[in-house]
Order: sequence, then structure tokens, then C-alpha cells
Amino acid sequence: MGANTAAEGSGPGDTVRHHSARLALADAGVDERDLADSHGVVSIGTTDGGSDDGEAVAATAVRFGFGEVDPAAVRRIPANRIAVGVARELGLSDVDVTTLATACAAGNYAIGNGFDAVRSGEADFALCGGADAMCRMTFTGFYRLKAIDPQRCRPFDTRRKGILTGEGAAVLLLEPWDSAVARGARIYAEVLGYGLNCDAHHQVAPERGGVARCMSLALRDAGVTPGDVDLISAHGTGTRLNDVTECGAVFDVFGPRPPRMVSVKSMLGHTMGAASALASAACVLGIAGGFIPPTINHEKTDPDCGIDCVPNTAVDADLRVVQNNALAFGGNNAVVVFGRR
Repeated sequence: MGANTAAEGSGPGDTVRHHSARLALADAGVDERDLADSHGVVSIGTTDGGSDDGEAVAATAVRFGFGEVDPAAVRRIPANRIAVGVARELGLSDVDVTTLATACAAGNYAIGNGFDAVRSGEADFALCGGADAMCRMTFTGFYRLKAIDPQRCRPFDTRRKGILTGEGAAVLLLEPWDSAVARGARIYAEVLGYGLNCDAHHQVAPERGGVARCMSLALRDAGVTPGDVDLISAHGTGTRLNDVTECGAVFDVFGPRPPRMVSVKSMLGHTMGAASALASAACVLGIAGGFIPPTINHEKTDPDCGIDCVPNTAVDADLRVVQNNALAFGGNNAVVVFGRR
């Protein structure tokens, strides 16, 4: 299966998700009119719904009461409008549309959903990824959890203090490998498989065993062993607990010498539902370009993490298999594995 990717990281949620989908098609050399006779899937993950309508409604209700809330604004809130909006923007009528609101793992959930549809033959193509705009309510929630770093995001560092919120979108075009090759597509990587689980351990705290099981599920679905993996793109939020728990789960699965493990959130911030989709784009670009993106803002690795996080500077690397981790509140874990033929 070919994975053609594009990512755009600024602007309101509606605009950025549409633009990302258009960039994905343009990068793949596909005109939306070429898809008119094909059955496809549009699968987009999100945390906050990709727009500020919900915040506007909440602010009005708090200040003036629910009687003053505009009913039209309420109708714009449902998160399913994200995937529907992409399909409408591109004029795609014969598509199944799904919006997955599985918090910070939603992008990987959406990619897995699209992958299943194409792998099974139910769809000829899938546009899948994630989108979220900045949200004051989400920022406030993390602030109240004391999970915001006041300076910078520094995953795996001894002085890390938490996340920095961000916004953006990434959309991948998935299609059968033979179809992509036949039309001379630019193929960045192959989706090898994925794993999902929900350990339901805690509302906000990750559970080491659940994370390890999800990684094992993904490797099994991809048909690879831990020793085949050249790089792990970590969830890597920069919070004290998340980084240590994720690294511990990696050691449980990969043994005492795991592959390099990086966090693109150090550069992009935590983009919520878009985070794992943006990380997927980084993974396949690394495979195609022969490099590992760095974990920036790094001074000294926390010994409780104990991994090589490729500090501060990208390095050249021959990547054949790359694993992308995503761990969300409520124990929603999603791991996607990419490869190079």
C-alpha cells in the first residue's frame, strides 16, 4: 500500500484540514476528478473538533446563559463535520466518511481505519489523518493538570515539565501498492499494519502494560519482529509520567537495546488529534529521505527513560521499518507501522 502524505500546520481547523487533503492529492499527482468513479474512505481523527465553535458557544453560555446561544452555532459543533467537510470540499460523493474522536491517538486510529478499508478491498483509496485547531479549553485542562511546560517542550529530558499545545493537520492518501506503482505515484512508504487497544486504566495516566500490548499487536499485524524496527516515533509528550511509562513499555517489548526513539512534539507541540498523523508524515518522510528527525530542546536524557532520542540534530539513517506510537487519555492506544519495500 502506498502512502502519499502532506501536512499543513496553521490556520483555523476547517481550512487546515481541507488544505491538507488537497495537498495530499496534489503531492500524489491525483486530481479530485480522478476519484469521481472510485469508492473511497475519508477518515479524520480529532480531539476538539477542529474549530472554535464549541468555545464560542461555551463562552456565550457562561456569560449570558444558554438562552442566548445561537442554535446555528450549536449545529456547527459536531465533530463528524470534519470528515464530511473534506469530502464536500473535494467533491467526493462515493465515500464513507468517519470522524474518530479518540483524543491524542485519533490520527493513528484514522489511518488504521483507512488502511483496513483499502487492504480489504472495500475502498479504492483512503484519505486519512487528523486535524485540530488551538483550543483554550484544552489548554486550560492541561494547565489545571500541571502538565504545561512554561518554556518549551523537551521530551525525555531531565528538566521536562509537560506539553506545549499546538495546532495543525496531516492527511495521507492510501491506495493499493500495485495501483500506486502502475500510475507512477510518488510512494513514500508502505503501511505494514497497526494495533489498537483501550486499557481503560485511568482517565489521564498511561498504563505500561497496555502500551506494550498495543505495540505488540501492531508488530504482529505488520508481520515484523521488534528486531526489524529501525526507529520509534514516540508519543513523547514531555510530561514526567508519560515519557517514563512509554519508555518502560518500549523496553518491555524491545528488550534492553531498543531502537532510537524520537518525539516530533518537541518541534510541533502537542497538536492533539493531529499529533499522530503529523508524526506519521514525519515517519514516512524519514523513510523516503533516509533520515531521522531529532528531539529538540534536549540537554540531558532522564535516566528513567534511558533511550537514544536523537538529541537536537537530525541524522542520516537507512530506515526500513518505523513504528509510530500514539497514547491517548482513557487508555486509547494506537500504533502504526510503516515500511520500505
